[in-house]
Amino acid sequence: MSQSIRAHFDGKQILLDEPIELQPNTKLLVTVISDEDYDRELWLAQSKKRLQAAYDNNEEEYSSDLIKEPNTEHETR
Repeated sequence: MSQSIRAHFDGKQILLDEPIELQPNTKLLVTVISDEDYDRELWLAQSKKRLQAAYDNNEEEYSSDLIKEPNTEHETR
């Protein structure tokens, strides 16, 4: 099983930002990202989370009868 875990370098060693149990000799892949990339990744992760919640299978379906004022400039397919 693969998973991503946030970490940082304190000037001497790489430290994980969240606890995880690892067996001895567990293989790890380290990706170094810039602060700009990190901020972008955080934003994308949060966006993905919110989109998943918005389009969840439990989300209520809305029928066309609920439209109070149609958008006449919108093309229908």
